[in-house]
Amino acid sequence: MFNAADYPDLLVGLHAADDAAVYRLDDKQAIVTTTDFFPPVVDDPYDFGAIAAANALSDIYAMGGKPLYAINLVAFPSDLDLTYLRSILRGGAEKVAEAGAVIAGGHSVNDKEPKYGLAVTGTVELSSIKTKGGSEPGEVLILTKPLGTGVVTTALKQEKARSEDVAVAIESMKTLNSKAAEAAEAANVKSMTDITGFGLLGHAHEMAHLGNVNFRLYLRALPWLPGAVDNGKNGAFPGGMANNLNYFSPWVMFESGVTTLMQDMLWTPETSGGLLAAVPESKVSDFLDILPGAAIVGEVLPGDGHIEVVDSTG
Repeated sequence: MFNAADYPDLLVGLHAADDAAVYRLDDKQAIVTTTDFFPPVVDDPYDFGAIAAANALSDIYAMGGKPLYAINLVAFPSDLDLTYLRSILRGGAEKVAEAGAVIAGGHSVNDKEPKYGLAVTGTVELSSIKTKGGSEPGEVLILTKPLGTGVVTTALKQEKARSEDVAVAIESMKTLNSKAAEAAEAANVKSMTDITGFGLLGHAHEMAHLGNVNFRLYLRALPWLPGAVDNGKNGAFPGGMANNLNYFSPWVMFESGVTTLMQDMLWTPETSGGLLAAVPESKVSDFLDILPGAAIVGEVLPGDGHIEVVDSTG
């Protein structure tokens, strides 16, 4: 129905599976729009609101943009104490304010399970647009947050997680990707995405496929949240892990030393994860100067969308 050729100012839309829509305003600037919401992943309603907001804002950063305003999206049971909703909204509002944006309104519906998120609008300079496609052979893959939120939050639901591990995971999920986006801009990054529901391997494949390249990931260079691997050993995998494996596995190859446990960890969905950026080799130091905690986790090779996971540090 919506032919891309009929909408030349819609630079990124349904024709491109990317993190947000991008619509050109003039010869310098574009609007970036995205939305995301989900049920609680942690117990505390304030933390849930902050995490959901950071997760929604992340898509703006992944496109190279800066958020302007957000609209609350709320599903809430009519028989649940409104104190919980107020805490969720406060967590979201304070995270949006931290991003330098503003809550401009919202919409709520009655639902048996709470859900919260945002529709976010931002701006991006045309010269700064990042997409999932565009990676080039020779570039270095950098990941800006540790992995493991999916197994830690699943262990929390199973009442098997250590409180100190949950606390670290919550802080990671609440951390905005604004600094990571700043590092990407300084390093002339053209291709990146945020790591969320498809897990590291699913999102890496999206980038490799759209860029018509292959990615090699270094298993031993990947950063993990405290307790993540232990929770994986205990089987704390969300249902989305199997879905990702079934969908993306034809595109992924594992070196013989990569255990089934670590394969499952890499298929596991993340919540409010970091950015995966393809960085020109000459600009890696510029990226790490701004975000020294980021990790070099792989390299871009010629190819056709495949991912290779090797049992090494690179």
